[in-house]
Amino acid sequence: MTNTAAAPASSPVSSPAFPPVHSIGGDLPVTRIAYGAMRLAETPAGLTDPMQAPIWRAPEDRGSAVALLRRAVELGVDLIDTADAYSLGESEELIAEALHPYDGVTVATKVGVVRPSPGEWVTHGHPAYLRQQAELALRRLRVERLDLLQLHRIDPAYPLADQLGALRQLQDEGKVRHIGLSEVTVGELRAAQEIVPVASVQNVYNLSERGHDDVVDHAAAHGITFFAYFPVAVGAHAAPGGPVAEVAREVGATPAQTALAWLLHRSPTLVPLPGTRSLAHLEENTGALGVRLTDDQYERLDAIGRRA
Repeated sequence: MTNTAAAPASSPVSSPAFPPVHSIGGDLPVTRIAYGAMRLAETPAGLTDPMQAPIWRAPEDRGSAVALLRRAVELGVDLIDTADAYSLGESEELIAEALHPYDGVTVATKVGVVRPSPGEWVTHGHPAYLRQQAELALRRLRVERLDLLQLHRIDPAYPLADQLGALRQLQDEGKVRHIGLSEVTVGELRAAQEIVPVASVQNVYNLSERGHDDVVDHAAAHGITFFAYFPVAVGAHAAPGGPVAEVAREVGATPAQTALAWLLHRSPTLVPLPGTRSLAHLEENTGALGVRLTDDQYERLDAIGRRA
């Protein structure tokens, strides 16, 4: 892992010309706009807030979902993030249908959450269960090795060493390339690093949700990939006349692209995971790679999080 000095929270650790590619674990290069497949699920009729969707079933229009995934790859997206808990494994099956044999595309998945009903997400870290779900992911994705397997949540009911030990056993068997974590603190990340090499962390993070600033900095200091999910959830800040819209006009981009560009400038190991079922939004998101911010524009956007 690369060792660099950690930057203070809320300060950029990359130059205005941010690197467009990042290597997970030092040997798995990916473009720094990925695709989060959580949103690629059926949305109940009448649901106005997609963040409240149960992620329970695959979309009824599988053809459109397959086309969107293939279009993402055409646009340069080469990492798709999913989980065994998304649509009870149907998300992994859909990705395989669209993209197998994954020529140049990395699929990251997660294990460690049980879905007994549409409204329940129950952490379950029994080592045997984690290994079983990884085996099922291998089958659904039609691969012999998972390039990145992430522990969806740390389960306090089992020792962390046992949970990560299950993933390390899969790694030793050649079934997992890299191990990652999701929704962890710096303390939990440090504890995990004492047990296994940690290649990635996936936490909610965006302009206005900055509770993991310290994790972003720790990840950058240790060469760990930081996947930001819900990366464009900026709320009222992106309203017409707001600070995001103002900077967006200056750089000739949309507010969503500008919010993603701030993330790309925030840390060289940060990879946003925007998810969408819209081809137009997909193309908009990938366009963020072409947006450059001045130091002043970066600081004005960064102040949103400081105020929040």
